[in-house]
Amino acid sequence: MIELDTVDRRILRALVEDATQSASALGRTLGLSQPATWRRIKRLRQSGAIAGQRLELDHERLGFGVTVFLGVKLATKGRVSLDDFERAVSAIPEVQTVEHILGLYDYRLRVVARDIADFERVLRRRIMALPGVGDVEANVLLSEERRPGPIG
Repeated sequence: MIELDTVDRRILRALVEDATQSASALGRTLGLSQPATWRRIKRLRQSGAIAGQRLELDHERLGFGVTVFLGVKLATKGRVSLDDFERAVSAIPEVQTVEHILGLYDYRLRVVARDIADFERVLRRRIMALPGVGDVEANVLLSEERRPGPIG
């Protein structure tokens, strides 16, 4: 675990809000020089505290108006390896995330589709056709609020 001071936490919070900010702009906001800000960001990257940057897409504007969370229970553990299932389900473009979880289901998938009919097609023809899939529970996303979570 890396030791973070107040300035490091402020930098991380600002970058969580907008990772495209330059070190110069971020420094002005935080009252730091550009070189000092850049050195801190570099240290945070090298330490692994900043693991990367992601592009956030608006799926609805791209024509994918439905998001569904699927709980998937594998029918026969052992006959189909977890790696095989993960590899196969990850190859489905509509599946945005694959999470191996502990609980009633073995996996939680985030699936996007153009509409409910498109989701049903993806479910029946792609997901349910995967080897080892047993019980499936679908939860349609109504709204979403993202929070950055705790820092340090």
